[in-house]
Amino acid sequence: MIFWIASYPKNGNTWLRSLLSAYYYTKDGNFINDKILKNIPQFPEKRYFDNFNYDKSIPVSTTQFWIKAQESINKEKKIKFFKTHNIYGSINNNKFSNRHNSIGGVYIIRDPRNVITSISNHFEMNKDEALNFMINEKKFTYDYFKKNDYSDFQLISSWEKNYKSWVNNSDFPVKLVKYEDLTNQTFHIIKDLIIFINKTCKINNDFDKLKAQNAIKTTSFENLKKIEMDYGFSESIKSKKQKNNKVPFFHLGPSNDWKKIFDTSFASKLNEIFKESLKELHYY
Repeated sequence: MIFWIASYPKNGNTWLRSLLSAYYYTKDGNFINDKILKNIPQFPEKRYFDNFNYDKSIPVSTTQFWIKAQESINKEKKIKFFKTHNIYGSINNNKFSNRHNSIGGVYIIRDPRNVITSISNHFEMNKDEALNFMINEKKFTYDYFKKNDYSDFQLISSWEKNYKSWVNNSDFPVKLVKYEDLTNQTFHIIKDLIIFINKTCKINNDFDKLKAQNAIKTTSFENLKKIEMDYGFSESIKSKKQKNNKVPFFHLGPSNDWKKIFDTSFASKLNEIFKESLKELHYY
């Protein structure tokens, strides 16, 4: 069965996966390098559709095989962790997943006003382009450097629709984690999440305090940024503007503060656009 680590892009998914991969896939909890992240791969992704007949030139072509691909993954009858930015919904009556293939999930969310700068950096956009990206309910991503190949298609929709699709789903339990809480109360949040995962997935292991502490220490923003500077980072993407360069994956981290970055006019615009969600998530 699949346990999802879901989020909208640039909401903290990589950090959370780094923490969980260090805890569940190492002996001592130490995150040495980003190879550990391979234990929590992404879905949808091209390799999971290799055995299916689809037209890669059509963006939604792989969606008809979402469920079948997951059924194939689940033939091993093991708990599998998967990252996704896809909404939890349907396209042309093709459901993203269901209770027969998924056992649970965690959804990490971040104040949308701080997501703007991360989206802007990662996709090399200005702040207005990043905002339009986040409110576009038809937004999808794929490997932009593969021409006419949408095999890695993910429907991310808007920031708001994305998180609501997951936390309001009735197929399986999803635990909501706020990036800000993970930053300020890392040990408490991770302990609570690991207990939730173990209970949901019927993993009969006690919480390992030392492994969790090691995972937290070795996946700090400063340490992950140093790993990227020294060795590169697998999830950084090629720059569209600077040939042969990659966009730094770890940008501002905890110092990302919309109140200090944006002028009053743009900040007010964000407050109005995201008003209801900000209240619902207690970001106001």
